[in-house]
Amino acid sequence: MIRVGVVGATGYTAFEAIRLINRHPQARVTAVTSRQDVGKGIEAVHPALTGQVEVSLSLAEPERLAAECDVVFCCLPHAASAETVRSLREHNVRVVDLSADFRLRSQSLYEHWYATEHPWPELLGKVAYGLPELFAAEIAGADLVANPGCYPTSAILPLAPLVKAGAIGSDVIVDAKSGVSGAGRTPKLANLYCEANESLSAYAVGKHRHQPEVVDVLDRYAGTELDVLFTPHLAPMDRGILSTIYVEAKNRDADGIKSLWDEAYRDAPFVHVVDDPPATKHVTASNRVHLAAFDAGKRVVLVAVLDNVVKGASGAAVQNMNCMFGLEQTLGLEG
Repeated sequence: MIRVGVVGATGYTAFEAIRLINRHPQARVTAVTSRQDVGKGIEAVHPALTGQVEVSLSLAEPERLAAECDVVFCCLPHAASAETVRSLREHNVRVVDLSADFRLRSQSLYEHWYATEHPWPELLGKVAYGLPELFAAEIAGADLVANPGCYPTSAILPLAPLVKAGAIGSDVIVDAKSGVSGAGRTPKLANLYCEANESLSAYAVGKHRHQPEVVDVLDRYAGTELDVLFTPHLAPMDRGILSTIYVEAKNRDADGIKSLWDEAYRDAPFVHVVDDPPATKHVTASNRVHLAAFDAGKRVVLVAVLDNVVKGASGAAVQNMNCMFGLEQTLGLEG
């Protein structure tokens, strides 16, 4: 039985991680931490877990976590996460980090996009990127895994096989829409019900932090750097991501694109190639990704949907944990 700790346990991704681990046949939650709610039962901050998980919130003390956990899911904000991860690794605790602190390979790139010094720059470029569909061999046996961003997952999975096969041009447009949960649980004006309901808005246009992650990971996987224009939008729904991606195909139509996906993801249990335009409700609360491709004049339009809190965060973390411990990727994530 894998003993799992969740650091920064009060947010949406932490709740989803605890929910998933609780139903995992070979894992259990043994520690949850929060600075603000020490001593409270986890049900005090996540009432939906009442009667399901008997564990109380405590401080993130590396010595205690090392004694109580085989792996820790770190659900802290960027920069703060790296400091905690470093302490945990110094105590030989394996970690799945859900922040962006170890996703990029370049210190200068990280510090430019996140406007802060990196607390542990010597590790950048040496951490497994947590997409088992592409990097399972690196994740297996890793002591630290950088969980992907939710938006990048929705762009990287459809693009990676095409880039590796040289099937598309270098100019790529990613038009992505996410539910409000993607902004986290901390209250923000733009995410209040009266602001977000019955409204659709673009944000961080031309400067979203996930754009360099998409480019960096595709280059890492395929050795090719794309010119990606990424624009995110806030959609009036709780959860889900839909990314519409415009590419110039090289001597391939939509069927040719789907054939490449079928080949690349033949053994990927959570990636499904579909014929009709997918919707976010098709994957709600699941770890699945649905991909579709359509001819549109000189371009091919790719559509990807996933649940931003599951496959875009906590489900991916459980999938990575399974890989790290030599288990089937689907354990705890079926259905």
